[in-house]
Amino acid sequence: MALAPSSWPRTPPALSPNRRKRRPDASPPPHHFHGPQTHSRLSQRLRRWCPPPPQARSVAFDMLNFLSGLLGGLRPKDNGLGLLKSWTAQSRDLTVVTDEENGTAHRLLDRRVKDSRKATLEAVKSQPRQKGEPFYKKAHKEARRNDGRLEEIGIEVKLYEEKHAEIRKLDKAVKEDLSGLFKRLTEEEENEVHDCFDAGGPSSKVLVLHQPSNIEVSKEKFQCLRRGRWLNDEVINLYLELLKEREKREPKRFLKCHFFNTFFYKKLACGKNGYDYKSVKRWTTHRKLGYELIECDKIFVPVHKDVHWCLAIINMKENTFQYLDSLGGTDHNVLNMLARYIAEEVKDKSNKVIDTSSWHEEIVDDIPLQQNGWDCGMFMLKYIDFHSRGLNLSFSQKDMEYFRKRTAKEILKLRAD
Repeated sequence: MALAPSSWPRTPPALSPNRRKRRPDASPPPHHFHGPQTHSRLSQRLRRWCPPPPQARSVAFDMLNFLSGLLGGLRPKDNGLGLLKSWTAQSRDLTVVTDEENGTAHRLLDRRVKDSRKATLEAVKSQPRQKGEPFYKKAHKEARRNDGRLEEIGIEVKLYEEKHAEIRKLDKAVKEDLSGLFKRLTEEEENEVHDCFDAGGPSSKVLVLHQPSNIEVSKEKFQCLRRGRWLNDEVINLYLELLKEREKREPKRFLKCHFFNTFFYKKLACGKNGYDYKSVKRWTTHRKLGYELIECDKIFVPVHKDVHWCLAIINMKENTFQYLDSLGGTDHNVLNMLARYIAEEVKDKSNKVIDTSSWHEEIVDDIPLQQNGWDCGMFMLKYIDFHSRGLNLSFSQKDMEYFRKRTAKEILKLRAD
């Protein structure tokens, strides 16, 4: 008669050759252990070797990126399906239970359940139903919290609408006045500019001499107007002189402006103690200019920063200081120094006191920006040109090659259009 399995003779532990000895410090098996597992040894090793990372709890977890980092950039054939399954096998159902003694304390119960629906129903039944505030009252309170923010948004919308209306006016004005700003050069003018760029003879040959300012531009200096070159002081200062003369010819067409040359800011900012008004005090006497700076609408100050040209504007009409950088940079120190300068200048020349502390500083960021490493000087000149006309800056990087040729033509003719 065969013996039942429970009555079979057992081999003593010491006589079992394949029995694995348990380490004395090994922890006891978990309470949820229900016998042999269905996972292979490889799966078990994978679970031990690569547990789910903390960020895997997030819905936005990037699995593919995690696998790439895990496998050194390689992509698994199963796209991580096996690993995901191994993580899923370790998951447990979490049920929130109430501590009856405290009444309000909560803890997480970690357990396995065979029928999750049944366990959920039992958990819901065991929790007493509490009478709370009606939903519509909660929703009403939540909606009222946004009243202050809605009022702020309304004010912002109104400001944006006003700004948009001003922009539309400026756009309209620009469309009306841009006819002469992008006028193509004639064939004769193109040839004249081209001949000066490629003319023979010594590089020191003087191409242009401006008698009132005594500025001369040699063949070598004139080459800076070629594409890819940085503009130099001689060309910039001569063009600013031409802008002054243009305003005198047609005062009704252009704003009343003052154009400082490229050496002014260096003198003002680079004294023994930094700011030095005395070094530029005599630059703006009434005898030299025929007017005082307080009478101007705008004052233009070129600023050279080692390898880059920027522009500062003192807007006397609107009581603002503006800083324009074709690379999108900012420099409050320049504007602070000019605020100090104009206060001293007005007091010295006009015997009036102005409080520049109430003036606004504008770091203008919605301006055309250069897209290369050599057009900063030309951008600065066109900032001045357009602002002296009272126009919006309606040009871009693609117009710089044309502006270089146009500036060369105007310098050769000693007349700015």
